[in-house]
Amino acid sequence: MACLLASSNLLSAMFSSKHQTKHRSRICTLFLIICLTSTPVSAKRDSLREVTDGNWEDILAGEWMIEFYAPWCPACQQLQPVWKEFADWGEDMGVNIAKVDVTEQPGLSGRFIITSLPTIYHCKDGVFRKYQGARTKDDFLSYVDEQKWQAVEPVSSWLGPSSFLMNSMSALFKLSMFIRRCHNYMTEQLGIPVWGSYVIFGLATLFSGLALGLLLVFIADFVFPSRRFSSQDYYQKKQSMEQARLIQRQEDEHEADGEEDDDEEEEEDDDSDVWRKRRGSPEGRPEPKGQGFSDEALRKRVVGNREEEDEEEDS
Repeated sequence: MACLLASSNLLSAMFSSKHQTKHRSRICTLFLIICLTSTPVSAKRDSLREVTDGNWEDILAGEWMIEFYAPWCPACQQLQPVWKEFADWGEDMGVNIAKVDVTEQPGLSGRFIITSLPTIYHCKDGVFRKYQGARTKDDFLSYVDEQKWQAVEPVSSWLGPSSFLMNSMSALFKLSMFIRRCHNYMTEQLGIPVWGSYVIFGLATLFSGLALGLLLVFIADFVFPSRRFSSQDYYQKKQSMEQARLIQRQEDEHEADGEEDDDEEEEEDDDSDVWRKRRGSPEGRPEPKGQGFSDEALRKRVVGNREEEDEEEDS
């Protein structure tokens, strides 16, 4: 009886161990299936990269194929499945496949001067070329694999996305998008009429332009001062001119004083001549023409005549 119990316990243990082993193998198989099926899905999601205003400088290193699109563009919608298939080959070819939504990234739209959609750029170590070929997966693969991009003329450096001009264009596009959002907010959220929004932006543009103009004038005067006022010769010439004017003024005043003195002397001479004509000679006759006496002698004669007349009266 004891032997039968022992044998039954052994059989039950063996059966339970076999059941647990099968269960564990099933769990492992299911786990492996999940891992294998999830790996390609995650790779596909990560194969197509998104470029934004914050990380666009990453495309300056390595080789890239970048598509600029808009969700509302029909041609862009047709290209999306092909572009995703092409992105799955990017890792094998050593090429980064990326896309840019111009509606969400207006700065990049201005930086790359996107005038049509979709637009595709090839970038190799910071050198950009615009793709002009057919838009199929095989054409994209041959363009990169056979290096057909070498036959395309690259974008000039002053039109490159990292140039000063393109930085300015990017800022301008961002500003335009900001103004558009402000306009929509004022008209839709605040209930301001459209003409009111235009008036507000017009006044803001006017005052900002005046402020910017004054700032630029001050900067220009500070950085590039006028040579006329900055050279030392100008101040020396100015000082010498002032001294010359002062001397000329003094000379004019001196000449004016001399003319006044001459006028006074002429007036005195005229008075003396009139007085001599009225008084006449000591004998009561007018002085003969051509005979002249000095003022002192004339005064003495007049005084002498007066004394003689007084003596005659007293006698």
